[in-house]
Parts: sequence; C-alpha cells; structure tokens
Amino acid sequence: MKHYQMWIGGKWVDADSGKTFPVFNPATEEIIAELPMGGKTDVDKAVEAARKAFPVWSRKPQAERSQIAMKIAELLRANINEFGKLDTLDHGTPTQRANFLPSAAPENFEWAAYNARSLMGHTVPANFNELVYLQREPIGVVALITPWNVPLGMVVEKLAPALTVGNTCIIKPPSIDALEALKFAELLDTLGLPPGTINLITGPGGPVGGALSSHRGIDMVAFTGSSEVGKDIMAAASQTIKRLQLELGGKNPVIILDDADIDTAASATMTAQYKNCGQICASPGRFYVHEKVYDAFLEKFIAGAKKIITGNPTDPKTVMGPVVSAEHRNSIEAYIQSAVDEGANVVLGGKRPAGGQWDKGYWVMPTVITNITQEMKVAREEIFGPVACFMEKFSTDEQVVAWANDNTYGLAAYVWTKDAARGMRFANELQAGTVRIGNTRGGGPELPWGGYKESGIGKEGSLYGLYEYTNLKRIQVDLTAPKK
Repeated sequence: MKHYQMWIGGKWVDADSGKTFPVFNPATEEIIAELPMGGKTDVDKAVEAARKAFPVWSRKPQAERSQIAMKIAELLRANINEFGKLDTLDHGTPTQRANFLPSAAPENFEWAAYNARSLMGHTVPANFNELVYLQREPIGVVALITPWNVPLGMVVEKLAPALTVGNTCIIKPPSIDALEALKFAELLDTLGLPPGTINLITGPGGPVGGALSSHRGIDMVAFTGSSEVGKDIMAAASQTIKRLQLELGGKNPVIILDDADIDTAASATMTAQYKNCGQICASPGRFYVHEKVYDAFLEKFIAGAKKIITGNPTDPKTVMGPVVSAEHRNSIEAYIQSAVDEGANVVLGGKRPAGGQWDKGYWVMPTVITNITQEMKVAREEIFGPVACFMEKFSTDEQVVAWANDNTYGLAAYVWTKDAARGMRFANELQAGTVRIGNTRGGGPELPWGGYKESGIGKEGSLYGLYEYTNLKRIQVDLTAPKK
C-alpha cells in the first residue's frame, strides 16, 4: 500500500493534521493506498503559494507558457499506459478501455497551447481622438475541483486552459479516484515550474472544497460534479463574488422518432448508456420512444444489454466493471427501488449479483426500467449509473418536446430521425447545451461543452472555454495633441 503526499508550493507534504484516509479498489474492496486528509490550513498554504507564483507565471510570454503546455502534453502521452493501469485499479475501468481515456488528455494541452497564442485583443473605433482597445488577462488563482468519473480527463480539461493563459492553480481531486491526479502532479514536478504554479490538495469535498470556494485568495472556482454540490459552491463563492465555471448534472433525453434507424439507434444508445457504468454526465437519462417503434427498439436495446460482459476489470473481455464505491452503488440501488415503489417495471437487471466473484466489489448489473412517468423520481433526478430509464410512449413531436424540456437539467439531448429538417426543428426547441442528431461523433477540445438551467454555468472546451479563464479589460488612451 502506497502512502501519497500533497503537492503545495513545489514540495510534497503531508496534511497539517497528520491524518490520512484509505483508497479502495472498487472491484475487490482492498485498500490500495492512503492519502492525506487535507483541511483549511493546507488550503491556506496552497493559496499563499499560488498567489506568490502568479506574478511570475502570468508575466511569462505566452509563447513560453504554450511551450510548457506542449511539454505537459508530451509527458501525458508518454505515460498513457501508467494512467490506464491506475484507472483500472482506482476506478474499475476495464482494461480494454482504460488506455483510451487518458489518450485524449494530451490534446487538451496541445489545443490550449496553440490557441492561447491567438487570444488577441482588438481596437474599438469609439472616438476619433481616443485609442480604445481590449485585452485578455489571466484571472489569478483558480481552484479546480474535479469529479471521480473520468479522473484524469476532468483535471486536464480544466488545467490546460487555466494554466496556459497564465493562471496559477490549485487542484482538488475527488477523494475517490485521486491516484491519476497525483501521478500527473509527479510528472508536472519534473518541469521546474515556479513553485506554487500548480498545487494539489487531497481530502473531503466539504472541508477542502468549501475552504477553496470561500477563500478570499481564490479568484475563480471551476467545478464539475453534481448540481447539489454546485449550489453549495455558488453559495460559498458568493461571499467574495468569485468567477465560476460549473459543469453540473444532466438528465439527458434520448428521443427515438418513428422514422429512426432503430438498429443503429438501439446499438449506439445502449453502448452510451452503459459506458463507464453510466457514470458520465452525457449518458442517456430518459428514453422517449415513439409508440410505433417502441416495442422493436426496446427489444433490440435489451438484447444488446444482455451481451455486456460485466466483471473483473483486469480481464480483457470485460466491458463493464464495478461502480466507483459502495456508497454510490447503494444510491443507484435506492433509485431502482424507488422506481419499483412508484409503479415502474424492472425488465432487466436491478438486483445485486451474489456468490463467487460478486461477493467483493461494488457491482450494479446493466438495468432497464420501463413504464416511467414524468413525475417519478428516476425521471427527475440523475442516477449516474448503468440504469436505462424508458419513459412512457409518445405519439407527437410536440408532446415529446414538452416532456423532454420538463426537467431542471439541460445538459444534452439526443434525437434519432432520418429526416434532417425534422431533426433541426427539434434542435431549435430542445433546452440543452448540446443537441446531437443521429449517430454523431463526440468531438475534441475544439468543441464547447456546458448546459442550460441547473446543468451549469459557462463552457469547457473551445475558445469559449479558454475565455472562461480570462478577464476582459478595456483600455482607453487620449490621443489629443498636447497644447503648446
């Protein structure tokens, strides 16, 4: 069992309290590491270090910061296999997919490196005798509070733009799944950055995340996680009017129209539903299937779900491993039970496996629930697990749009139709930050991501995401000739 330390001010340190907490392998429940139990005094030290480093880092030429970002990309790419092994060990990601997730990480730094050099200001022809121009500047010290579902990816998506444009950063990884972030910090420590440019604190979300969100020395908080925690961060940050970038929950509607290619739609949406055990904010949340194709689509979806190989994530044949923790497994099971109690039908899965390999680990089998109405708990709240929620059948486009929009979330929506014009009409009506029509590809760092309503504030990715980590300054210069 390895004992890890936190990275503050360019040094590896234990928590001031001297306390630690265990890390469990979700497939075996074995303790695999212990991490420092960070707290408020550790946050104070990290903030002090980051504030001291900010003048040094922010005043480096953008070209130099971009070159360092490219070096970080090289380090990430050279250690993909190591990150993959940690993801399997710490998160339970099957080995067949474990290297795929970190392989996308270098692109975030490469993209930020290229595009940060293009963040130019521009002049505004406001008055004849004045020069008015705009310039973008780094915000200051940014707290990056990341989730456990894609551990390395969520750190990189925030750190790449924040760091490259000149901010200093404090990373607060999740208590679960922090090993990849710590490995990343070990690599960053080899670059010779100004001490305090990047800091990493481990510990509980409440004490550490709360201290970061309310700290007067933090200028911005970027957070990915649940809407409930996002609201807590907003409340804490409001005391000092911090900049916020929040990527929160989703209950994403999948709409299968009567003219859809149901073979492709069933296969693609089934894969999306159970990828990473459904622990992805973009996963399907509610299936709305037209009454004409409902039975055929459901049959094909279930047939595909039955073929998913669930088990030991180190087995190359495994497609779906365990969920991340016992607490999260219990939460998913409580949602399934609530659906049964409210009159829905579990037609696949829904029960915890037992015996043999299943006696240890946090297992939830692929589950399908039907006969769900708009008012049920599983229709309103994000389950974040391998549970497909099939809503009641619909018959008209107007009806399904109203149902799809009837939710507090607005992260993503998916529409399946062969009629492009019909699909575009849905895109215009659906209340979501991303609408995907048909079997589209995911995309990379050049595409923005962020939701409407309680799904968050601001964007990640693209130039819009880069702008999130900058302040826009207006400068006016009087050009009137001096009087003689």
